[in-house]
Amino acid sequence: MSGKKIYFASDVHLGLKTYNSAREREIRFVRWLEIVRHNAEAIFLLGDIFDFWFEYKKVVPKGFVRTLGKIAEITDSGIPVHYFTGNHDLWAFNYFPEETGVILHTQAYKTELKGKYFFLAHGDGLDVTDKGYRQLKAIFTNRFLQRCFAAIHPRIGVGFGHVWSQHSRLSKGVSIGFKGEEEGIYKFAKQQLNKESVIDYFVFGHRHTPLIINVNNTNTKLVILGEWIEGCQYAVFDGKNIELLKFD
Repeated sequence: MSGKKIYFASDVHLGLKTYNSAREREIRFVRWLEIVRHNAEAIFLLGDIFDFWFEYKKVVPKGFVRTLGKIAEITDSGIPVHYFTGNHDLWAFNYFPEETGVILHTQAYKTELKGKYFFLAHGDGLDVTDKGYRQLKAIFTNRFLQRCFAAIHPRIGVGFGHVWSQHSRLSKGVSIGFKGEEEGIYKFAKQQLNKESVIDYFVFGHRHTPLIINVNNTNTKLVILGEWIEGCQYAVFDGKNIELLKFD
């Protein structure tokens, strides 16, 4: 795998129509996937790739054929694509792995990449002080309540989901300011590092603020990937360094 790289992206929010053309954003993201596949050892998509996604037993949301087709093409070529559910697309079940070949993660994932240890997650729900959201996520991930939602006709359920999702994004804005050591994700990384010292990189999405900082005065780095609504940021790891870049 000499010369191959690991790529990370999150928070594309495909289907979000408020800020710019949803179609243009998807075309740009698919173009990025096509470019990086040529020297990718693996690609990690860390959540909220879709602004809303809910899989019914026999129905999947309309659209996104360019993205799904490109991901399937990449996995068919032998390049692993890891897909993490986020807070906007956490209702992904069997469709992604069965139809596109991705490796689906619904929880944080610790792995070794090119000799370095990574802790990977979307980043939502890690802030233990955000009890309101943690309770909301518990509701969203409840299997009984998911079945109840699935009983609603897709025309109503998916429509409601898109309205709710876009309103949620509008209320927060595109970028969320990072609060330094008071940031919930930073506190989580610090606590996790105290439990197990062998972590070289924490890589999260969710916060929409691209940055790389050291954790607790160690060599361990916290990486937040940014977003694709306006910024089109991603990270690349070459085995020695991780770098945040912008795709134009």
